[in-house]
Amino acid sequence: MAFEQKREELDAKARQGETVVPGGTGGKSLEAQENLAEGRSRGGQTRKEQLGLDGYQELGSKGGQTRKEQIGHEGYQEMGRKGGLSTTDKSGGERAAEEGIEIDESKFRTRDR
Repeated sequence: MAFEQKREELDAKARQGETVVPGGTGGKSLEAQENLAEGRSRGGQTRKEQLGLDGYQELGSKGGQTRKEQIGHEGYQEMGRKGGLSTTDKSGGERAAEEGIEIDESKFRTRDR
């Protein structure tokens, strides 16, 4: 009974737009978020199997370099500061707000070329 009640509570939160499943961003119900999270995880695992561990790590590194080139060194540092604040139950933005840490998200914007 408690399990069903918990799922109903999570489903209600999801229907209000809250992400209740890690990786379930965008799902409009608990089930939808679970499916999104599973699909994203499976997609990453498939790519990792195709490339092998070294290739998959290199791919991630290239993505980071590309983003750093897009937003510049200062923006990339600010993004890392926010990410470093995140925990399993709170995003970096939530934690920064709670603790009064200033994060300048304007630095995240892609620079004009």
